[in-house]
Amino acid sequence: MLYPQQLRVLVAIRDGGSLSAAAQSMGYGVPTIAHHLSALENQVRAPLVERNRRGARLTPLGLSLVSEAEQILRRIEQAERMIVAERDAGLATLRIGAFASIGSRLLPSAIRELRDSAAVRVEVVEAEPTDVVGMLSAGELHAGIIYDVAEDPAFVSSDITATLLFEEPYQVLVGGGSSFADAAPLEVGELADADWICARNDGEASNRILRRVCHAAGFDPRLLMRTDDLNMIHGLVAEGLGVTLTTATAFDSRFDVRLRPTVADFGRRRTSFIHGTETPPPAVDLLHRILLDRVAMFRPATPSESRRA
Repeated sequence: MLYPQQLRVLVAIRDGGSLSAAAQSMGYGVPTIAHHLSALENQVRAPLVERNRRGARLTPLGLSLVSEAEQILRRIEQAERMIVAERDAGLATLRIGAFASIGSRLLPSAIRELRDSAAVRVEVVEAEPTDVVGMLSAGELHAGIIYDVAEDPAFVSSDITATLLFEEPYQVLVGGGSSFADAAPLEVGELADADWICARNDGEASNRILRRVCHAAGFDPRLLMRTDDLNMIHGLVAEGLGVTLTTATAFDSRFDVRLRPTVADFGRRRTSFIHGTETPPPAVDLLHRILLDRVAMFRPATPSESRRA
């Protein structure tokens, strides 16, 4: 079996031109260099170095071997760097769960900074908060970004550590050509005959708060479709087919839609970073800190900006 240190000795002899020069460059004594060289030559059963009074030079077989040795040593060094980087990051692959609107607005730059700072692969799973929490609890994710209602938190658990990233008010998304587009703050009763687009999971924050506010106004919201696809939601609203409850973070100005405030308080959506309660791997902790820095610079569109879209 060939050993890396023997190969390094052979490279050092070629570069130094003598055993003494090789010993000096490697910080060894000449006897140690001679021992490694002898063991290597015994292994291949052929002389690899010719020695004379002027120094040492590699035989043709030694030159062939040293060429391969350099490639082998480079691969070993690369593997060592990779292992050290992954060890320091605490993970080889970081799996994050996030809902679509925040995934597209906040995560990309955070992931770029994370990958520039740590040798860790990142996999992002797009899912609504209920699914993110479930996958985190099952060990399928290392961290996640979720939302709930500040006034009615849904994910209080002894198994989850949550850090608030930001809060924003729920508002109603309406078509740009609808009668509600440029009105003053909407009365909920005005929307009694509207068709609503709701999240797929009935327990999600927006669905719960919509039912609560509409019931208080004396009607049940009439369902048009359940979907978490932001393009589908915006497309339906832009065509005047329905309205939905959302926030400025999820607002997409490419569509002819308006984000309207309401007289009734629909509450505030709270976006949080979550991970398990045990000490997180360094990569999770680093992403956590990066997201907090990003949030300081992150500003969703305001309702006035959405009206000008």
